[in-house]
Amino acid sequence: MRASLYLSLGLLGLGACQPENKSASPAATVRVHDDLGRPLTLPAHPRRVLALAPSLTEILFAVADTATIIARTQADDYPAAALRKPLVNSYPLDLERLVALRPDVVFTIEGMTPPDAAARLGQLGIPVYYQKYRRVADVLRGINDVGRLLGCPAPARHLTDSLQKQLDQLASPPRPAGAAPTVLALASADPIYVYGQNTLCTDEIRLAGGQNAVRDTFPQPFPALTREYILKLNPEVVLGGRFGKLDSTFFKNNPELRRTRAYLARRVYATTPNLLQRPGPRVVEAVRELQALLRK
Repeated sequence: MRASLYLSLGLLGLGACQPENKSASPAATVRVHDDLGRPLTLPAHPRRVLALAPSLTEILFAVADTATIIARTQADDYPAAALRKPLVNSYPLDLERLVALRPDVVFTIEGMTPPDAAARLGQLGIPVYYQKYRRVADVLRGINDVGRLLGCPAPARHLTDSLQKQLDQLASPPRPAGAAPTVLALASADPIYVYGQNTLCTDEIRLAGGQNAVRDTFPQPFPALTREYILKLNPEVVLGGRFGKLDSTFFKNNPELRRTRAYLARRVYATTPNLLQRPGPRVVEAVRELQALLRK
């Protein structure tokens, strides 16, 4: 199901993105602002592009002419076609290698690429376009923004229309206040880091019919929590690994947490790696997977 879904979405963009005006001057530029409000000058028709975040690599392969994608990073693992592209390290960022690839524009996400590296690339004539996401709607907007900037608005719109239709079909009926199960999503089990309120995961959980157990908003998106704090939250569902695995690791190291509702009801689940917090074309798959888990 997952492979066929992504294939069908990818076919919408495969070969569909072509220059809108081949006679336009290659030196033509446009002025834009990225999601951080940074002013940028981009080629009107970028011919060499790359992404420094796996989610944006997925977006590029879904909506762009794949011949324009000139590289991948060590974190990219989807789609399989990305693995056939030349490699550039994103962390630590290999500036020398990136500059040698001569990209027209580099896409990245907030928190992934250091601002000083982006500034340095800008000085060398390589614009870096940041995206940021807090809600699933931001992901769909981001896909359309990439399509527009690359001269591929039609395949991007086809893709987001399809994703929105699937989200509408997944929409859970409204629940009475307090009835939505509380979900603690682990970003790391040792030490304990969780998906905070200001992460995409919170909106994915909401769309799946649940609510993030972490109601407080922390300065950082993935806060470190104490066992006492989690025990007070007393989540109904824990995401981060199969029950057996977490029982012999996470809960063994934190035996107090065996008193939580999630543990007592064995509502402790694994999710597909790199899916929950990857804001790309598979975001609906994440919501669908969460919904299935919450309905168990």
